[in-house]
Amino acid sequence: MSTTSDRLGEQAKVVTKDLQEMGDIARDAAREKLEKFRENASGCYQQGQEKVQGVVSSIEQSIVQQPLRSVLIAVGVGLVLGRLWAWMGR
Repeated sequence: MSTTSDRLGEQAKVVTKDLQEMGDIARDAAREKLEKFRENASGCYQQGQEKVQGVVSSIEQSIVQQPLRSVLIAVGVGLVLGRLWAWMGR
């Protein structure tokens, strides 16, 4: 015949085992979520890189097709930035 303390000890072992299993399940779920997040982040980074490369390619193509216009735009931007810098330095 088992005593109350024996039953309590057995129940504590069962609860401890269940808690360990729950911890393992939670850890595995967190790892799965982290892996999905990494995959999504990697995909977003790749898409961003492709978009930036497309914009750079478009700008390069525009410069090659209209070099004078590109130079004039660059000079204008330089003048505006120079004046802004000089004005802020006062």
